[in-house]
Amino acid sequence: MPTLATVPAPTASSPILRELRFAALGTDCFVRHTLQGGAAMAFETTVRSWVENFEARYSRFRPTSIVSQINASAGSWVAVDAETEQLLDVCAALHRLTDGILDATAGPLMRLWNYKQPSPVLPSVQEIAAVRRLVGWPLVERRAGAVRLQPGMSLDFGGWGKEWAVDAVAELARQHGAHDTLVDFGHDIRGLGKPPGRPAWHVGLEDPAAPGTHKASVALTGDSGIASSGDYLRGFTRDGRRYGHIIDPRTGWPVDNGMRQVTVLAENCFLAGVLSTTAFVLGPHVGLDFIQRFPGAEAHFITQTGIAQTRGFWNHVVT
Repeated sequence: MPTLATVPAPTASSPILRELRFAALGTDCFVRHTLQGGAAMAFETTVRSWVENFEARYSRFRPTSIVSQINASAGSWVAVDAETEQLLDVCAALHRLTDGILDATAGPLMRLWNYKQPSPVLPSVQEIAAVRRLVGWPLVERRAGAVRLQPGMSLDFGGWGKEWAVDAVAELARQHGAHDTLVDFGHDIRGLGKPPGRPAWHVGLEDPAAPGTHKASVALTGDSGIASSGDYLRGFTRDGRRYGHIIDPRTGWPVDNGMRQVTVLAENCFLAGVLSTTAFVLGPHVGLDFIQRFPGAEAHFITQTGIAQTRGFWNHVVT
């Protein structure tokens, strides 16, 4: 996963880099910026408020969220507002773009493959087949201002919601005049401008063979995002076979194609996250072709047997 590398201290003439830290969206959140005084306080308050509202509305872990209400009412129509309709449109677009790899209805499969249990149970082929009948965005019914799931289905924006929030906070930074800002929510990252006294934000790339250490760093310049997908940290082993936490909704099984990690640089964090997850599921050859369909996107793949990358990725690598 990309992790924020140490940013050297600014020179005496450089602005001071402030850091806002808080826990949200199931992870640690960091926002580094150069605003000061009242402007900094106003910006940080706005960020905290926006993220809390977003999580309260769309987290499946919040029983009063809109997503939880839709899930609890599966089988019945549920009224939704314009913002929720926009996010449902995103779900539909992602399903089309990725040929079903990113499917917001995959929640039942995620619960079946619950690696967080003390002793995870390996599902049977029959159980997987039964749950797969509850998964598939085309099963979601929509009409203006309302949505209905089939009984037993559930929605989860977790596959891309955090990256969406990162970009939203970056836009808040722009609106508040924080033109040199880095937003890092659980290592899904968006950079604006550059840190004080430095040419770019440096982001460390975690080594999947030694989690917690960096293999290299990349430079984020101007306005760009970075995200990684990998299953080397989360999963379980049964009878000598490892089952990672990334599930392919098209098959119902954890991805098992030799991939260890995919890191993508793109114009924003949302796109980087979408591309990295999709490419991880597709595998190194098809995944690389998929990413190269998106102008400006660059990627680095680590597999069990080697590495692969787009031609321009190394232009962003720093030592």
